[in-house]
Amino acid sequence: GKDELYQLLFTYALALILGDAAKMLWGTQQKSVSRPPELTGALHLFGATIPHYNLFIILLGPAIALAFWLVLQRTRAGRYIRAAALDRETLGALGVNVDALYTWVFVLASFLGGLGGALISPMRATTPGMDTEVIVEAFVVVVIGGLGSFWGTFLGALIYGQVLSFGILFFPRFSIFAVFALMAAVLMVRPWGLLGRPLR
Repeated sequence: GKDELYQLLFTYALALILGDAAKMLWGTQQKSVSRPPELTGALHLFGATIPHYNLFIILLGPAIALAFWLVLQRTRAGRYIRAAALDRETLGALGVNVDALYTWVFVLASFLGGLGGALISPMRATTPGMDTEVIVEAFVVVVIGGLGSFWGTFLGALIYGQVLSFGILFFPRFSIFAVFALMAAVLMVRPWGLLGRPLR
């Protein structure tokens, strides 16, 4: 539990350093990315207008999550990754190159981060500081769902999105407050998250 929290905080600190370095090198100008021509239309459903690109993201997100869940649960590499998270020393004693495994996990996580940035760019202005916003959102999602829980993270993301959307709709000035109030409530009732496991 503590190791995971330290890794999360270290990642946040590293992102701040790299973000400031990017600002020094390339400036702070906003960049805009056009949506693919095939996804520029909109779907009208029950009086609501849903852009095709947003619908694409809504469908792609769960598909990617399901694919990685299957990798973690149904493949040998996934078993190695889960075993390394629990006891890397024992896994190494069994002959698995844990350092190489961690390197590939880092590469995979970096790919997912880059993919997320590429997918969100057509939906919002791209700035050097947007990484901080995303990491804060990810931190809230993980705290709500539970550290180390795949489905907890998925549930936390859904709850975060719904609370933020309703907050923007009904209390625009306090929408972000509603999210952090929810996170505080979860921490008071279940410090390990909704689907996380308590530390023993």
